[in-house]
Amino acid sequence: MKKLHFALALGLLASMLGGGFASAHVTVLPKETTQGSYEKFAVRVPTEKDIPTVKVEVKFPLDSVSISRFEPKPGWKYELTKDANNKITGVIWTATGEGLGATEFGEFYMQGKVADTATAITWKAYQTYKDGSVVEWVGADGSDKPASVTKVNAKPAGAGADSHGHTTTPAAPAADKAASEAPAASQTPLYLSIAGVVLGAAALIVSLMRRKA
Repeated sequence: MKKLHFALALGLLASMLGGGFASAHVTVLPKETTQGSYEKFAVRVPTEKDIPTVKVEVKFPLDSVSISRFEPKPGWKYELTKDANNKITGVIWTATGEGLGATEFGEFYMQGKVADTATAITWKAYQTYKDGSVVEWVGADGSDKPASVTKVNAKPAGAGADSHGHTTTPAAPAADKAASEAPAASQTPLYLSIAGVVLGAAALIVSLMRRKA
């Protein structure tokens, strides 16, 4: 029986550790966004080996998102990949120093517009270590090396964009707005009614007690 318990404990521990390792992969945040919005994305890269991560490449699905801006990161340089139409199809960050060590992670920021018809953004990422080995995070959800996916929610009906490119929602109809801004009905009559009932009951109890006395 003790051996059985020990085996079960080992199995549970292995499962927990395995889940922890499986979840430590290249991800792109936020996990959800909205059609037509201008979004800031963060590429989060953890190092899973005992040697540093020295290069990270991310490819952009042009039918889902258009990335156009990149935030400089100390200790790293970046270069862009483009297609025949000069559209940005990806970015490669390369360490100019030691890179990301065994117990470290880093975030790389970029900005762009989500397509009006997108339903999801699948980010294919390639992580290169100092020994030249490459981990390809391009698989389907649930695989050993899944690509990060950002869910894209539908744009609200009638929504547009402001001067900064942020998605806006249409103003509420005047009747709805008036109803939402109307002050709440006073609760004073209700409170007075309750107080009257309580006082009446108290008076009745006192009267009955006096009669018994």
